[in-house]
Amino acid sequence: MPVDARSAPPLSGSWWKAFPGIALLALCACASQPPRPEPPPGPPGDGVAATRIPISFTSPEVADAGVDSITTWLSPEGDTRVIASAKDIGQLFVYDGLSGALLQRIGAPGELAYPNGVATFGDALLVVERDRGAVQVLSLPEFEPLGSFGEGRLRAPYGLWLHETAPGEVEVYVTDSYQDAGPEPGRLQVPALERLDQRIKRFRVRLDEYPVRAWLLDSFGGTSEDSALRYVESIAGDAAFDRLVIAEEHPDFSRNGALVYSIEGRYQGQTLGAGLFQGDPEGIALYECPSGNGYWIATDQGDGELMNRFHVFDRATLAYLGSVGHPELRNTDGIALHPVASERFPYGVLYAVHDDRAIAALDWRDIADALNLWLDCPE
Repeated sequence: MPVDARSAPPLSGSWWKAFPGIALLALCACASQPPRPEPPPGPPGDGVAATRIPISFTSPEVADAGVDSITTWLSPEGDTRVIASAKDIGQLFVYDGLSGALLQRIGAPGELAYPNGVATFGDALLVVERDRGAVQVLSLPEFEPLGSFGEGRLRAPYGLWLHETAPGEVEVYVTDSYQDAGPEPGRLQVPALERLDQRIKRFRVRLDEYPVRAWLLDSFGGTSEDSALRYVESIAGDAAFDRLVIAEEHPDFSRNGALVYSIEGRYQGQTLGAGLFQGDPEGIALYECPSGNGYWIATDQGDGELMNRFHVFDRATLAYLGSVGHPELRNTDGIALHPVASERFPYGVLYAVHDDRAIAALDWRDIADALNLWLDCPE
């Protein structure tokens, strides 16, 4: 059940700061909903249970693109743009957020060195380049370079999460899935537990300077069997509840779901969705409300007989609330929740990567109706 608004902590680094002037539209565009009953508990480890919901649209497919991570941006004119990394061809794709039309392909083929994680803050786009060991910052909508950081510090970066700490300043958490040489030539293996203490790198970045300036603040990662991050990519945070949620994709440990750390990098002894995941834990998104209400959404990647699923959890308690999916939406890596009201999606939309070659849109109304969730933020 959503947390009581009177007891919820204040928020910091929230989505409405990335979309100036949109908060009232997103929160007030629709009439407040009456209280809804608590969803019945779902059986953990059900393996296949998920409520089927419709797909609002699927974008044109681009074969062999390796579409991986996505983020959203709202233009000054109010147009929703979905920006995706196409890692296998070294480009970025820009989609119309209401129709799925592919509007732009940024960069010549191979210009970006295996772009993976992407995130926006205001009119800045941050792109992780795995094979360059760096995070590049681009201006929006021009996609002009503003600088980069992480060179010499990052070895195999994948995902990132941004947390505003001061005007024009963010802390950027980057997952670093470095591996060691294995016993066979050309084979890599997970480092020993004691060497997994730098899986997350935290940088302080000044985005209001040109070129951008950045400092490595610290590195962290668990070194015990239960806290270790072996294959890491997706990361998201919730400063109000002092949580980082980090997906563990190692096949021997993926059933544990996502691990919960504190914002300062301490393992909290909690996991998100332990026993629920049948495929890889992939994209993670947070639906956050000013009061502290909201939901976590985590991707359970599936293809073929194993249906792609999206598990939903209560933001405050991390209780499992149910799962949704569609048999034609497959092999999802990144997701992005866009809570801003629009003509087509008056209560927001969840964007998801489809089969490494496109994106799909899931109307929040369909998710909320399927799992008996709040349509908008209860205050």
